[in-house]
Amino acid sequence: MNETRGRVALLCPAVWLSAALSSTGVHAQPGLKIDTSTVVETQASALAPVTITGRHYDNAVGSSDAASQGVIRSDLLANRPALRPGEVLEFVPGLIVTQHSGDGKANQYFLRGFNLDHGTDFATSVDGMPVNMPTHAHGQGYSDLNFLIPELVDRIDYRKGPYFATHGDFAAAGAADILYKARLDAPFAQVTLGQNGYRRGVAASSVQLQDDLVLLGAVEWMGNNGPWTVPEGLHRQNAVMRLSQGTRERGATLSLMAYEARWNATDQVPQRLLEAGAYQGQPFGRFDAVDPSDGGNTSRYSLSGEWHDRDRTGETRVSAYAMKYALKLFSNFTYAMDRPATGDQFSQQDDRNVFGGKASRAWTHRLGGLDARSEVGVQWRHDRIRVGLYDTQARQVLTTTRVDDVRETSLGVYGQSMVQLNPWLRSVVGLRGDTVRFGVNSLTLAANSGNTRASLLSPKFTLVAGPWAQTEFFFNTGRGFHSNDARGTTARIDPKTGDAVAAVPGLVAARGWELGVRTEALAQLQSSLAFWRLSSNSELVYVGDAGTTEASAASRRHGVEFNNRWTPTPHFLLDADVAWTHARFVNGERIPNAVDSVASIAATVKDLGPWSASLQWRYLGPGALVEDNSVRSSSASTFNLRVTRDLLALTGQASSVTVDVFNLFNRRVNDIQYAYASQLPGEAGPVNDRVIHPAEPRSLRITYRTRF
Repeated sequence: MNETRGRVALLCPAVWLSAALSSTGVHAQPGLKIDTSTVVETQASALAPVTITGRHYDNAVGSSDAASQGVIRSDLLANRPALRPGEVLEFVPGLIVTQHSGDGKANQYFLRGFNLDHGTDFATSVDGMPVNMPTHAHGQGYSDLNFLIPELVDRIDYRKGPYFATHGDFAAAGAADILYKARLDAPFAQVTLGQNGYRRGVAASSVQLQDDLVLLGAVEWMGNNGPWTVPEGLHRQNAVMRLSQGTRERGATLSLMAYEARWNATDQVPQRLLEAGAYQGQPFGRFDAVDPSDGGNTSRYSLSGEWHDRDRTGETRVSAYAMKYALKLFSNFTYAMDRPATGDQFSQQDDRNVFGGKASRAWTHRLGGLDARSEVGVQWRHDRIRVGLYDTQARQVLTTTRVDDVRETSLGVYGQSMVQLNPWLRSVVGLRGDTVRFGVNSLTLAANSGNTRASLLSPKFTLVAGPWAQTEFFFNTGRGFHSNDARGTTARIDPKTGDAVAAVPGLVAARGWELGVRTEALAQLQSSLAFWRLSSNSELVYVGDAGTTEASAASRRHGVEFNNRWTPTPHFLLDADVAWTHARFVNGERIPNAVDSVASIAATVKDLGPWSASLQWRYLGPGALVEDNSVRSSSASTFNLRVTRDLLALTGQASSVTVDVFNLFNRRVNDIQYAYASQLPGEAGPVNDRVIHPAEPRSLRITYRTRF
């Protein structure tokens, strides 16, 4: 269920109508004329598109409750290339997506001064199903989007900060809800070929079975070796089937998804090896591997359903899902520091069943004589997990460090009300309550078994003033949280060393505020500016020798984001987003891997005859790699290019050819950098050094797409 569709909204008349239509994907800009004939058609027919007369902006004035909140639509997604499926999230302003291992593993995310690792503090969902995995084998909140088929994405609703009552665990820094299409304009098939053994095929179609019943199906197969000396051997299979019934006012959806992948991984390599240029008597370069047996395999199968009904006063939504997930991951980040004879490779294994659901009701009413709209909701999730950590060599298990059966159940309830205080001022007051129950049965060390529980109340408050001269102002504040690994809440003894350890709290609170402005005062230019601050009771910091994260000290971050979208003509679009962040622990020390700045500027020319093109600059700034700032990462600046030629006039067939060039100028940059101790075979002892995972060099991909 897309919770933002039932978003509490009540504005002045034109904007209020926009909010009432928000679930159809339309936001009415104040002063625009609504094409009511189209609205009536939508109510009468299944899944008919809704349009508005006049210019339409994805994040128009009057369409959201924060300057940093917005919507990304499918036509925008089609403009720019993505090296990996998870990079669709780079359309979220200020968010950069990288990789520190093989491409079958979850991406690395950076937002608002967070190295989010694989997703902690950024909640992601696809068609109402959560992607983040609590108590995950590799990292808390692990968010693997490799099962995503970008061509099916209809829209992405994003928000930043802990100001929204509809979102709970992992949403302290932000959240993104990815929604698939219910139908396609036309069936299509496409084939992509590229350098380094890249090949991908996608086919999708939708069929109207009855007047209000649509079946959509899609399959994907992808393979890639990458630039690595040890071929990545990535193989990915993906399938989606969605059955949609009814209209946007009243209907239901049933979805089946299946995904499997396997790969080899060239993990991080130490800087000293790159400077030496040789390892064990052989030349060694940026794309070589210290341990060639790293890699993994994963799978994800899900069944989900959603039902919605909109009446004269409000809207009800109910959804449920069941998921089967598995991962076997083999990594070696310290090489031979702990086990010189066999090497330090370890395996993290996760096998789980996930069940969950949501229900919400939103309605309009009067409150103290004022127009208001309120929403209440409940969210439930249960994970049944077998999670293990093993010492391995060449993917063969040598010893078992720990194996645990975990039962983790979370329950969240929320309520919020938007009140129109006067024609130019509205408020949103919300309260969220969450409770999580952890049950850990340690199969290797009984002392680490136990049951714990944690609860948290999260108040939210928003004021929106305006619009005046197509400009509005926002103040947001609230509390959010992320959960900790269930095993940490019952820990008594370190299973590797035998030392006593202290348990961690189950839920870690974060508090933040934001001042923002959004304007369309200049014709064809939409701009937003946000000043924000976020404090967290505990920081999750990457630990190189374990390949995971651990709880650290409390932290404080503040920063500024400036986002712009300029459309001077229907054929040209310029996106320019920049963000700066100041991140510190409460003791004044730097937070490792908290980058100082990120930026993205993309120019798109579309439908110039048969031609369209896009050029994007993406920038990941430098940051401290250790607490005293004595070692810093270098910045990464790259360009991506897409050029598309429509072939209809040439061939008489609805087809096109697209050329994507990644890292256009072949910049020698890194996707990720860390600083920690490691020891290569033959070294006398551990060495504190910088380790890097290089970004891929320039690569070319060509896609042929045909529609039927």
